[in-house]
Amino acid sequence: MARIFAEAFGCSSNFADYEIASGLLKQHGFELVYSPEDADIIVILTCVVKTPTENKMIRRIKEHKALNKPLVVAGCMSKAEQWLVEDIAPDASLLGPDAIFKVAEVVDETLKGSKVRCLENLRTPKTCLPRVRVNPIVHIAPIASGCLGNCSYCIVKLARGRIFSYSSDSIVEDTSMAISSGAREIWVTAQDTAAYNAEGVLLPELLKRVSALEGQFRIRVGMMTPNLALPILGDLIKAFQAENVFKFLHVPVQSGNDEILDRMNRQYTVDDFIKLAARFKEQIPGLSLSTDIICGFPGETQDQFRDSIQLVEEVEPDVLNISRFGARPGTEAAHLGWQVPGWEIKRRSTLLADRWRKIARELNEKWLGWKGEVLVDEEGKAGSWVGRNYSYKPVVLKEKLSLGSFVEAKVYGIRPQYLLATTLS
Repeated sequence: MARIFAEAFGCSSNFADYEIASGLLKQHGFELVYSPEDADIIVILTCVVKTPTENKMIRRIKEHKALNKPLVVAGCMSKAEQWLVEDIAPDASLLGPDAIFKVAEVVDETLKGSKVRCLENLRTPKTCLPRVRVNPIVHIAPIASGCLGNCSYCIVKLARGRIFSYSSDSIVEDTSMAISSGAREIWVTAQDTAAYNAEGVLLPELLKRVSALEGQFRIRVGMMTPNLALPILGDLIKAFQAENVFKFLHVPVQSGNDEILDRMNRQYTVDDFIKLAARFKEQIPGLSLSTDIICGFPGETQDQFRDSIQLVEEVEPDVLNISRFGARPGTEAAHLGWQVPGWEIKRRSTLLADRWRKIARELNEKWLGWKGEVLVDEEGKAGSWVGRNYSYKPVVLKEKLSLGSFVEAKVYGIRPQYLLATTLS
């Protein structure tokens, strides 16, 4: 049977698609190899959320094309920018995010010399399917595809469309199977987890059912928008209070100014975000807050940018993902007036990052001397291991440990992005 090299880029949803595609291909009898030079066919799951990422995808597709081997371009670029893929690699087959179930069929036909376009919106749950996990103890659990938003800057909506929530029964079964096979960290994943609604079952009830499963594991809840999290806030906080749910909240705010949020078509205000963060921090001790901000959105003035800095200083997020605005094709924001110059966007993002690093260091200093349980979930550099405590704080441990183990540790040092600890005998 043919040998396949597959790789993925981008978000956790795309990596879930990659794991499923790898599982289906292996089930079909294909051999998975770890070098494109050793492969008979190449499958790349692409991401186009930002301009730098798109440029990386273009370079990677060209590198694969230069090997003169059959190529399948899957993921968001194949759907959102079909014209671009076909310009770069005219003979490549295309496989959209919602059609990942057909990967074996597409690979078969491509190996026979056919060019296949499989870009349908197949409303099929991505649950209880074969997997080849990137990390054997981390199970990425998609709960929905698409979202309810219509953000003016977002190209992903062109690839993944309107939300389709998977049944709670299938998600619970999928997670239970993963735990039984050795998974210890469950990533509840969607473009907007708060938008989940399957036959009246909302996110809090889903989390309650998953957290009640037998076994020793932890749940990381993926990002959610303030406007959809606020109506379920009370029940959501109760769900987060379960012992095996990481006290980690990812709520992208994108700007600290309401005029910019309105131009982004974000459907909430700065006060909505502040209220959500404050309620969670009040009722979830040790909460880690993660948020995102876009610098240099079209028309953003110096004062409006300073509002974002002020918001970060007020809310004090543990994690801040900073993006420099870049117009994405097919989006409303690409046609808005007065684009902020690139050099100014860079200056603003650097300034914001500097302010946040100081905040992050101060927040991490509060963890000095902390003792508690850490789940070891990845191998670090130079013989170290990385784990997560109950707040999903990265904890670097230099002892020899086992992936998936739960260890007692004590924090002795800090960095803005992680904690340093030693295990307790």
